[in-house]
Amino acid sequence: MSSKPITGRQVFFFVSGAFAIVIGVNLTMAYYAVSTFPGLEVKNSYVASQQFNDKLKTQLALGWTVVPTYADGVLEIAITDEAGTPVEAQQISGILGRATHDRADTLPSFTYANGVFSTPAELDVGNWNFRMQAVSVDGTPFEQRVVIHVKAK
Repeated sequence: MSSKPITGRQVFFFVSGAFAIVIGVNLTMAYYAVSTFPGLEVKNSYVASQQFNDKLKTQLALGWTVVPTYADGVLEIAITDEAGTPVEAQQISGILGRATHDRADTLPSFTYANGVFSTPAELDVGNWNFRMQAVSVDGTPFEQRVVIHVKAK
């Protein structure tokens, strides 16, 4: 049984092909990572950081707890105060979407009834974020990223 010896040319093409595959995969992954990133959260992070502690203090003083629930195509956001009493904010708004991309982002419109803000929403299985912005009755702004876990039925 005779076998042909491996030539330098075959080794060169094998190694070159392996590197080409690795580089090709890396370039593809880098392209998708950059093209799906939604971008900056704020224009100037230094200016935003200067106001962070003040906003945090006023928001914590409200004592609000936010609990999301999702079932049968309806997203409900329950906001309660320190005593567990439902809170009716002046307004509630925000962006509902995935954490990893902005293709599924929506601006839901909430209605308030029985201590709960609700809106129709079609959410697939997985993690969703609601970047909530609310205003208390006294005008205090409240911002929170609310994580919603949608489980398979």
